Amino acid sequence: MSHAAAPSPPAPLAARRSGALRGRVRVPGDKSISHRALIFGALTVGETPISGLLEGEDVINTANAMRALGATVERTGEGRWRLRGVGVGGFREPAGVLDFGNSGTGCRLVMGAVAGCPVTATFDGDASLRKRPMQRILDPVELIGAHAVNVTSGGRLPITLAGARDPIPIVYRTPVPSAQIKSAVLLAGLAAPGETVVVEAEASRDHTERLLVHFGADVRVESEGAGGRKITLKGEPELAPAPVVVPADPSSAAFPMVAALLVPGSEVILTDVMTNPLRTGLITTLKEMGADIETLDLRSDVGEAMADFRVRASALRGVEVPAARAPSMIDEYPVLAVAASFAEGTTVMRGLKELRVKESDRLAAVADGLRVNGVAVEIDGDDLIVHGKGRAGGGGTVITHMDHRIAMAFLVMGLASDKPVAIDDASFIATSFPDFVPMMRGLGADLA
Repeated sequence: MSHAAAPSPPAPLAARRSGALRGRVRVPGDKSISHRALIFGALTVGETPISGLLEGEDVINTANAMRALGATVERTGEGRWRLRGVGVGGFREPAGVLDFGNSGTGCRLVMGAVAGCPVTATFDGDASLRKRPMQRILDPVELIGAHAVNVTSGGRLPITLAGARDPIPIVYRTPVPSAQIKSAVLLAGLAAPGETVVVEAEASRDHTERLLVHFGADVRVESEGAGGRKITLKGEPELAPAPVVVPADPSSAAFPMVAALLVPGSEVILTDVMTNPLRTGLITTLKEMGADIETLDLRSDVGEAMADFRVRASALRGVEVPAARAPSMIDEYPVLAVAASFAEGTTVMRGLKELRVKESDRLAAVADGLRVNGVAVEIDGDDLIVHGKGRAGGGGTVITHMDHRIAMAFLVMGLASDKPVAIDDASFIATSFPDFVPMMRGLGADLA
């Protein structure tokens, strides 16, 4: 599998102050929908065509896992794939280890899907993924009837999971707002008779619920408390194949969007960007900061709204970002912190606890990256506070900690800072945005 080979040597990269960025681009397909489209396609009976699939390493590893679990998975063109599924509960035992590389999403979701099937599978990943917490998935799936045969200390990978022979429907309250935990429980619950219920105190991304409905499952979503949700899934559905058009990923769109706001004279159009309200916290925040972001065309597919956006260079001001907004933009904080560096005044980003368990401790990594580039920043508990001066000095080299979003965020910084910004390793950008560097160069970015 892809990560068995020796790791490639680091690929340093630097970004320099650029002329105006201009052009019209479609960033890669949404990562969350891409993972889920492959998994649901594998759980249907019949053939599911997918277009716009993100072809980064993370998603390819999920496709490989579906193949290893018995689905027929083939690429038919750029971003175009076709799956013939095995039906709910129909996974076969994989011959080898399921290697998810750098992808927490792929690993956790497939763990949920396997937990509802009477098979045993070993889950592993790269050095970064091996550090990430998996006990939060094992806890609920063990209640459903799966059990970990082998688990590394601290609930870490590699983990060998034996799926449930007779899955039991459960009611589960998620301990933290996490679409991955919720999705793992719902995927495991597909094979259980009766109703599986997930209760969230705070709503997380709802792509799994939308795609379940798209493939014909019976799902009920109700409000719970102030900002929470209760999701009820009727078990043992026969999922029907349905075409999936993957919208462009708002987390990837964030990088050219912020670059266009920061580089003077820029005007960039981003097409087909998903506008699911649980994913648009960054756009809301940037507009509060004074960003000129215009919605050109709103439409919908696979139950997900998408739009084209025109983004023009803007003078930004510091704002306070409430903790309640964190789940809708958790992956966008590194690039928001870069935008905040160029704003006038202080930006306070509250409630970023989840950033400590991403590909790296993103909170510390972002603060370190800003500091070496002359930006005043502090961490207060789970809050990130950036003191913007309308410009950033640059001139530093950022340690990316094998984290694709840290890498892209600081390359964006270098396009508008006084001195170039370097990153120690650009190779991990391929996990989510393989064409990031050529796409940005095509808009006029100076990356070398």
